[in-house]
Amino acid sequence: MSHINIEIKARTTKQEKIRDILKLNNAEFMGVDHQIDTYFKVGFGRLKLREGNIENCLIHYERDDISGPKKSSVILYAHSSGPKLKEILAKSLGVLAVVDKHREIFFINNVKFHLDDVAGLGTFIEIEAIDKNGSVGNEKLLEQCNYYLTLLDVSNEDLVENSYSDLVKS
Repeated sequence: MSHINIEIKARTTKQEKIRDILKLNNAEFMGVDHQIDTYFKVGFGRLKLREGNIENCLIHYERDDISGPKKSSVILYAHSSGPKLKEILAKSLGVLAVVDKHREIFFINNVKFHLDDVAGLGTFIEIEAIDKNGSVGNEKLLEQCNYYLTLLDVSNEDLVENSYSDLVKS
């Protein structure tokens, strides 16, 4: 399944406040997922295998490393948990980085929110305005992302340009 996101990532120490705002706005809480994301060496974009309690996907995405809202082209492949897929990818491509995180997942309509606690990096908020079938459009996705940046009081100084994999490697 492929789709388009407009997304942001930001450092935060205000997860409790953000959680409260999400609840006040009737966000649907999907649960807490312990995720291990293994990033592989690829020629373009990023390829990661997500292993979690809620989400298990092979994910390829292309995104510019800029702060603030950025467009991502994403392809997801849901997989069954188990070591074989990771073993094949690691042997054929090589491992670039491994990210270990605990993630709280919320949704408001087509917008997904992550409150992340990433091992060795700290706490973050991610906002992903998602267009699964081309019916929302980039302009509306950007509008949604900016609306939630303001609502959740995310400052420009806290925005992060890079992937967790880049931050873990630093």
